[in-house]
Amino acid sequence: MPRSPVLFPLLLLLLPPQALGLGLRGAGGRRPQCGPCRPEFCPALERCPAPGIAARDECGCCVRCLGAEGASCGGRAGARCGPGLVCASRATGAAPEGTGLCVCAQRGTVCGSDGRSYSSVCALRLRARHAPRAHPGHLHKARDGPCEFAPVVITPPQSVHNVTGAPVYLSCEVRAVPTPVVTWRKVTQSPEGTQVLEDLPGDHINIAVQVRGGPSEHEATAWILINPLKKEDEGVYQCHSANAVGEAQSHGTVTVVDLSQYKAPRFPAPDDHM
Repeated sequence: MPRSPVLFPLLLLLLPPQALGLGLRGAGGRRPQCGPCRPEFCPALERCPAPGIAARDECGCCVRCLGAEGASCGGRAGARCGPGLVCASRATGAAPEGTGLCVCAQRGTVCGSDGRSYSSVCALRLRARHAPRAHPGHLHKARDGPCEFAPVVITPPQSVHNVTGAPVYLSCEVRAVPTPVVTWRKVTQSPEGTQVLEDLPGDHINIAVQVRGGPSEHEATAWILINPLKKEDEGVYQCHSANAVGEAQSHGTVTVVDLSQYKAPRFPAPDDHM
């Protein structure tokens, strides 16, 4: 008697769930190349070296160490990247053939809820995974882009001295987010003895001010050039920086030696002895 085509699916429904995975590739929603999970045959895993991440393999069975951002991936060992990372190919000759680099699928700096800037959201997640947990979600992305902070003077202006007629310059480097506005001021005294800040260059034809971004990201460098130097240019100069978060300043002193007060010695001419 011929077998009914409906009989075989009915028999499968009667089998226990454990039996469905025995010898049937792709059972339980696994990939076609995955067989039944036998945890007893999984390699022992003591602890992933930091900053590795422990997670189950492609078949959802054995626990393996997944690469963090910047780790090698691919190759003969088939090293995998952690959550949110992709294996990007490297330049020819930069690494063994077939290997790549784990990079974050979402590029760009982010600001964490701890007030720190992270190179990517993946770096923030890795920090949250290894940091002590005060409560669930204790460390999360606050917003895209770096965290805002008030200006910080990285390199203050150095005090200088020179003679009248010579050039001098002062410089300072500032770091801040958002980018700060950097200005130069001369600190003077009013007739009443109070401090007065004179914005530069003002009407001084011998003073030039320049500001540009760098040398590093979120930094600005400002210069002030005095040429030619005059005796009245002597004094204290302030490098002032400000953004929406706050402000900072630093000072440098310019000392001027007036050459007009020093007359060159006069040697008698030969005819003077005649």
